[in-house]
Amino acid sequence: MSQKVVLAFSGGLDTTYCVKYLSEERGLEVHTAIVQTGGFSDEELKEIEEKAYTLGVKSHITLDQTETFYDQCVKYLVFGNALRYNTYPLSVSAERVFQALAIAEYAKKIGADSIAHGSTGAGNDQIRFDMAFKIICPEAEIITPIRDNQLSRQDEIDYLISKGVEGNWEKSLYSINQGLWGTSVGGKETLGSRNTLPEEAFPTQVTETIPKKVALTFEKGELVGIDGHIFDKPVQAIQELNKIASPFGIGRDIHVGDTIIGIKGRVGFEAAAPVVTIKAHHLLEKHTLTKWQLYWKEQLGNYYGMLTHEGQWIDPVMRNIEKFLQDTQDHVSGEVFVTLYPYRFELEGIESKYDLMNSTFGAYGEMNNAWTGEDARGFATILANQNMIFGKVKEAAEESVSE
Repeated sequence: MSQKVVLAFSGGLDTTYCVKYLSEERGLEVHTAIVQTGGFSDEELKEIEEKAYTLGVKSHITLDQTETFYDQCVKYLVFGNALRYNTYPLSVSAERVFQALAIAEYAKKIGADSIAHGSTGAGNDQIRFDMAFKIICPEAEIITPIRDNQLSRQDEIDYLISKGVEGNWEKSLYSINQGLWGTSVGGKETLGSRNTLPEEAFPTQVTETIPKKVALTFEKGELVGIDGHIFDKPVQAIQELNKIASPFGIGRDIHVGDTIIGIKGRVGFEAAAPVVTIKAHHLLEKHTLTKWQLYWKEQLGNYYGMLTHEGQWIDPVMRNIEKFLQDTQDHVSGEVFVTLYPYRFELEGIESKYDLMNSTFGAYGEMNNAWTGEDARGFATILANQNMIFGKVKEAAEESVSE
């Protein structure tokens, strides 16, 4: 009787190769599972299922983790305004742990002897998947055909052609990973430092050229509405914003970062809704939170993003940070007004009943209502005192040395 292996399957080049390799070269009974984290339509999931069975798998299942992914991670990335190196909204980084955990739990459920994934040996995903598998299924063997055989994408294509597997191999030269929180795009251009991705490499082509105004409604830090329409769930608002903003080419960039394994990495991404949401949320926070709330949120939000990127979402410290971030959001409610243009967007302003830029207390640069000119003079005197003392002591000390 063949041993069971559960393969994390997306239907792309890498996992297609893995199915044929695991069944024909290793003689394993292959059970594929795809984890939905918001990047696939029902039609796409059906096509992936059909492809899996065409390749000869024993069984295939879709594990829907979209709401779990949002509730347990994405909303905290928004609360923390998490952009890796001020650029990347952790599109794939964030979802990988949830995919890995769902795969591991499924492997336990069906009594699989091993778990497989299609990560290479030169990226972050191998670490994210391996760590989650070791935590949830420490007894299961982890099989990684692409990493173990040190294959290039062209090597995989050549192998599949030799096995009679048909596919759009030109498109397969780009690695596309879609999810609720954005899409990553990798190809030959991202292997080096000089070249950018061509227009056709991005999943969504630019079709909108006329500027469009949108009003985003936030309730306690979560995006809940667009143009006055309040959605049943924040996930729906994010998906709708992505439909609106992606055809403008908004949220595209190439991220250069430090990988978990210590080398520099470069990846393209398309993340219209995440980038617009984070920037709009941050603007609303600047109006509704105090200076020290903003300061400490920036420190912890950045740390939360870094640990998420490095596959450490499971660490208990993340639950501690989440509690802090959640607590800061009580007054982060209101509307943010945005104008979308081809390849960019502008934040026009906000309206909120919690807006601390309240004219009752004064208008910056114009009129003060909560203090007098004498108050300001005294405040400046006290505030300058420590540096005045420092300057006088330094001056006296230098004079004594020169004498």
